[in-house]
Amino acid sequence: MRLLLIEDSERLQKSLGLGLRKSGYAVDITGNGVDGLWQASNKEYDIVVLDIMLPGMDGLTVLRELRARGNA
Repeated sequence: MRLLLIEDSERLQKSLGLGLRKSGYAVDITGNGVDGLWQASNKEYDIVVLDIMLPGMDGLTVLRELRARGNA
C-alpha cells in the first residue's frame, strides 16, 4: 500500500514515516502543501495523511483542490 504523508514537523515526519514503513507501507513524505498537492496529483496513493496547518498551502485547501480534480 502506497501512502503520502504531508506534514511540516520534521520530528513527526521521521517518527510517523518510520512507524508506517515498519508496518509495511511504502511512504512518500513532503513538508508543505504545494509539494503535497503536486505529489498527490502526479502519483497514485492509496492513502494521504494530511496535516491541516502547512506552509505554502494549508491542508484544507490541498484537500479541496484534490477533490475538485476528482481525486477521491
